[in-house]
Amino acid sequence: MRSHIHKTSAAAGALAAVAALLATGGPAAAAGVRDATADVLADRDVTLTGDTVVTVPSGTTTYDGVFRGEGTLTVRGGGTLVLTRDSDFTLPRSRQRQTVRTPGGNHPYTTVADPDPPAITVERGTTLQYGTGGGTGLIGHFPYATPGFRLNQLNIRVDGTLRLSLTRTFNIGTISGSGLVTQPRSMWGTLDLAGTQPFSGVIDNGTGTAAGRPEFPVALPRARAILNQGSWIIDTPLYRTITLRQNFYERAYGSDVNVHTRPGSKVVLTGQYSYSDRGGDTAPSLSDPGLNWRPIAHQLNKRGTNIEGADVRWGDGTTHRIFMPGTKDTVYINLHEASGRRSKLTFDYDGPVTLGAPIGGGRYHDTLATPGAGDVVIAGTPGNDVTFAAKQYYDGSTTVEKGAVLRLGLGADGSRDGSLLTGTDRRRVVDDGTLVVRNASTPVSLSRIGGSGSLVQSGAATTTLTGGEVTYTGDTTISKGTLALRGGATLLHSKAIRLTSASARLDAGRAGLRVATSLSGEGTVRGAVTNDGVVAGGLRIAGTFTQRHKGELVLGKRPLRVSGAVRLAGALDFSAAAAGSARVITVLDHGGGARTEGAFTGLGEGARLKLAGTTYRISYRGGDGNDVTLTAAEPSPTPKAGHSGPSGTAAAAGPHPADTASSGLGSWPYVLALGMLFGLVVPVVRRRGHGDRRSGGRHAARE
Repeated sequence: MRSHIHKTSAAAGALAAVAALLATGGPAAAAGVRDATADVLADRDVTLTGDTVVTVPSGTTTYDGVFRGEGTLTVRGGGTLVLTRDSDFTLPRSRQRQTVRTPGGNHPYTTVADPDPPAITVERGTTLQYGTGGGTGLIGHFPYATPGFRLNQLNIRVDGTLRLSLTRTFNIGTISGSGLVTQPRSMWGTLDLAGTQPFSGVIDNGTGTAAGRPEFPVALPRARAILNQGSWIIDTPLYRTITLRQNFYERAYGSDVNVHTRPGSKVVLTGQYSYSDRGGDTAPSLSDPGLNWRPIAHQLNKRGTNIEGADVRWGDGTTHRIFMPGTKDTVYINLHEASGRRSKLTFDYDGPVTLGAPIGGGRYHDTLATPGAGDVVIAGTPGNDVTFAAKQYYDGSTTVEKGAVLRLGLGADGSRDGSLLTGTDRRRVVDDGTLVVRNASTPVSLSRIGGSGSLVQSGAATTTLTGGEVTYTGDTTISKGTLALRGGATLLHSKAIRLTSASARLDAGRAGLRVATSLSGEGTVRGAVTNDGVVAGGLRIAGTFTQRHKGELVLGKRPLRVSGAVRLAGALDFSAAAAGSARVITVLDHGGGARTEGAFTGLGEGARLKLAGTTYRISYRGGDGNDVTLTAAEPSPTPKAGHSGPSGTAAAAGPHPADTASSGLGSWPYVLALGMLFGLVVPVVRRRGHGDRRSGGRHAARE
């Protein structure tokens, strides 16, 4: 005859152990609490009439009966209770308080407010298992007509372990407690995790968990961690944002986080998805962060994410731990199009992070099989500094918001160089922050770069800007390596061009460089330079230099060095220069053999100008015959009055050599001054004479 009590070898003698436990009193049941342990061990159905407790002996006890009636169920003890059949009971009506609503109009979704207290409790040290790998074994009551899924009214508190060995889709209500909710691998069931879950323990997803759907949102404000060994699937109702702050961990090849959203919705992930090599199921952790970045045997640390037409944000501006740490050998990131919507991935951190893997669009780990269908944004959060240390393979735009930094390449190791796909309407860069290219060995080609931000070339490898849609308006800085312009690319819109080291190179190609704003520094420009803006000395131009009437050359500490032909017009600005004790200052070192053509406005050959109190003459035939130089003018002798000349007579003091207003007038101004003085004195004398005559006449008449 078949026994109704099934025991594993570890549970031999379970009845005797429980009998002894009960005989010695065991954990006393509270007043009014029914102890149904004997019924469960005898495989009898249990009808709840209030609060009920089952004490599970060590080992595994399989229960083929069911729980029904009205009440609560607490499972305790040191063993595992396995349920093989579905049970359905109700919470006492006096304890029912939760409100279930279905807003959303034509796109309804379900919310639960003020959840009922737990109908099921799994105490610490105890395991309750739903099912044996089939479709039954769940405890649930489903009175709600919720769209798209069945909401379980029986909430559960898990301080021990709840094992979900079911192959169907199911819901277990609102979860509380601090224990472990676990699903075995390869079970192919799906837990519908709906609503706000106050659970503070670990969720171990072995096969599939639906963390939200279009029919319900999810929130896990307190969950300690998620051990993901299957597919963690996130979705949202319309116009809702789901934020998950937990760290994700995995221990075996084949796990991923898949994200879907509806129009107007967003998923925010602020934790990190990491390999785990310690802590078991209840406290997963990683002993060495480097294990995320290097391959290990059997690809145990290979993990990924598939973004399915969703709007996803990594970080919320309060952390700088990237969600997917690793390389192409340890992680995969895919952007897909779904329901006519392309994906969007935003990096939102408050400090530096490094993305070491490519973003593609393949199937699972085959990331580079197809370009990713989506766009990437570097959020303008202060401190957000993202490095792409891998070749990116997504077919979309890259936006660097104001205040953010995107770096391509780590700058030291050529194996960590980065790049972007550009060149089509979709593949464009909107640079409103700072784009830094610092590849060590891999050349980068970029086109269609717009925005109000800046570009920095700081790697040894060459960066080439191509096409006529390079229109960003911020600064262009070259500190190392070469920035090349090809295919009609210009820097006409860039606010300033700076070559900040002697090794910096700007290769303008056959089209040359037209300066409309400013060009300065100490590196080399290869190609013809036409100046319609401001060019500062100190640069080397390996080509021709033409300054037109709108242009200005700024005299610096070092001359502008030009190897090709030189044609000059426009202004020379020497206001910031200091002459010091130099007798000859080279403004432009013309290395070519041809003569320097033209002149600065108002400064023809030999013209004088003052610099720091010293008068200089400009020449366009200085140096080796074609340099532009300033040579200090020799002052004329200026002996003091009373000093005897060679003839022994007093020499008059001559004018200052630079006083061009008086040096050519001779002595006639002095003669003119004496004449004017005489003209003022003589009329006065005459007026006095006429007065005397008029007075004498009058007196004579009176006489």
